[in-house]
Amino acid sequence: MRRTPAGIPVVSCVLAHESRQIEAGIEREVKLELPAMAIGELAQTLCAAAPGAKVSVAGFMAAKSARNRSPVLHLTIIEFTEGI
Repeated sequence: MRRTPAGIPVVSCVLAHESRQIEAGIEREVKLELPAMAIGELAQTLCAAAPGAKVSVAGFMAAKSARNRSPVLHLTIIEFTEGI
């Protein structure tokens, strides 16, 4: 965890997703990793989680920075489904 110049906690992580989806009538396996970050109280909550904990999240996508346009999921809700 790091802190902004204003002292607000920020934590970055990578979320892994695995599921089976139907596309064009065919089942396919979907796997991906997505960089994410949490700020404030949510950052402290995320830091307390065990690596590999199963979560359900919500948030919004934004560019990593003004110079790096790679997407990052900014978490606004974290619900632990198991493994906290």
